[in-house]
Amino acid sequence: MAEPVGNLSEILAEYAETEQALSDPAVHADQAVARRLGRRFAQLAPIVGAARELDSVRADEQAARELAAEDPGFALEADQLAARIPDLENRLRELLIPKDPNDIKDVILEVKAGEGGDESALFAGDLLRMYLRYAERQGWTTEVLDDEETDLGGHKSATVAIRSRDLENPVWQRLKYEGGVHRVQRVPVTESQGRIHTSAAGVLVMPEAEDVEVEIDPGDLRIDVYRSSGPGGQSVNTTDSAVRITHIPTGVVVAMQNEKSQLQNREAGMRVLRSRLLALAEEKAAEAASDARRSQVRTVDRSERVRTYNFAENRIADHRVNFKAYNLDQVLDGALDDVIDALIKADNDAALAGDSQS
Repeated sequence: MAEPVGNLSEILAEYAETEQALSDPAVHADQAVARRLGRRFAQLAPIVGAARELDSVRADEQAARELAAEDPGFALEADQLAARIPDLENRLRELLIPKDPNDIKDVILEVKAGEGGDESALFAGDLLRMYLRYAERQGWTTEVLDDEETDLGGHKSATVAIRSRDLENPVWQRLKYEGGVHRVQRVPVTESQGRIHTSAAGVLVMPEAEDVEVEIDPGDLRIDVYRSSGPGGQSVNTTDSAVRITHIPTGVVVAMQNEKSQLQNREAGMRVLRSRLLALAEEKAAEAASDARRSQVRTVDRSERVRTYNFAENRIADHRVNFKAYNLDQVLDGALDDVIDALIKADNDAALAGDSQS
């Protein structure tokens, strides 16, 4: 669920703190922290800019009113400034709409063929190309992680990582609306009678997970030492150099006895323990991601559609916002901005409506 970015005073304070942190060279020694702060700074900057502009116009209008009392020539300037204030207030209000915390993230996008056989796989290929072309237009980078092609050149499934180098143009805030079942209506290349067929492909969009960090509380560890043993259980060391480390909260146990010193075995054991806890955390994250994926597409069939691509009419229709346009050829070449903008506007309008009723 989207969470609010906070009220204006909190945002201004966080912006100042983030700006100060980014000016500290020590912060940039950790690229993951610097990137996270940079993304948050870019997310807050438009709000702060709008708030400062509104304050400036209000102050200028007040000054013009005071001057107009002595010189009527300033009255027109005051009226012009006053006329700008409602638009600036609305702009700030829109920017203060509760934000999706994932908006600043990159994306893992999957396209999967559904019902329709070869035609569905060919359509999945069309969608894959559409997203690759859109990413190119946006200046994003793409990496095809997995791709299962068919004999006819279609795609049973494809997975792409899409990333942005521009903190002010993150991927998730635009592509998150693409998840769902996409339906195509056209004459397949395999159709000899010239009949229009309907098939579908599923699009799954996930924010790319940040690197999982594992912090181990020493109080959560039980460390036992014992003598190393060789084949048949015979003792190969006269000192207690072997180490068994138990992570009590998870029950993960690591034993090390290869090294001759207890310190070396302990250090090696901690490296293995961190790796195992990292794998465990990533497994849990993957399960959560799977739940989110299932919520986007329950079944890739022709009924649960979010969008229809009608080739005969060169028409694209998004059924969630009643968007319709007759430039399908351009859309499939990556011209997705109009339909995505319509979805973003509908999302913002719904949030504003909810805010006004609360």
